[in-house]
Amino acid sequence: MERQKHLKKLVLKKLKAMDDRKKRDEAIIHLTGVALAASLIAEKRGLNRELACMAALMHDLSAYLSGTYDDHAHKGAKIAEELLQELGETTEEENRIICSMIYHHNDKDVVDSEMDEVLKDADVIHHCFEDLSKPVKDKEKKRFNALVREFGLLTPPAEE
Repeated sequence: MERQKHLKKLVLKKLKAMDDRKKRDEAIIHLTGVALAASLIAEKRGLNRELACMAALMHDLSAYLSGTYDDHAHKGAKIAEELLQELGETTEEENRIICSMIYHHNDKDVVDSEMDEVLKDADVIHHCFEDLSKPVKDKEKKRFNALVREFGLLTPPAEE
């Protein structure tokens, strides 16, 4: 679990270089919120919580650092690979899993590996529960409803 703390420090260092304080705060809230959700989902599904959390901490870094969501998942996987190399505390297989999670996290309508699905679902959980005034996005309704059922939440399902 120390690796997760070390990675979080690297991510926060990158984010602190952002000039726009509001965007920086949004980034920190989203990345840490998704990390918490990913950890909980991985635990419930019997998967690796630490890797899930590490992937979540980096999943939108490309978008935050560049200011655009254009191809951010694929570009984000490359940033993650560089950060993991800098960290130097993960195996090649762990790096592959983490980078795959980030690479695929925006493909919400496709089912990928179990670990890839953890990050997709954590992202949806954060999008849908962080600001309850916003409606569930069309591309996330099916996944959101499945999560409501899986976790036995009392939230009414989003209209599909």
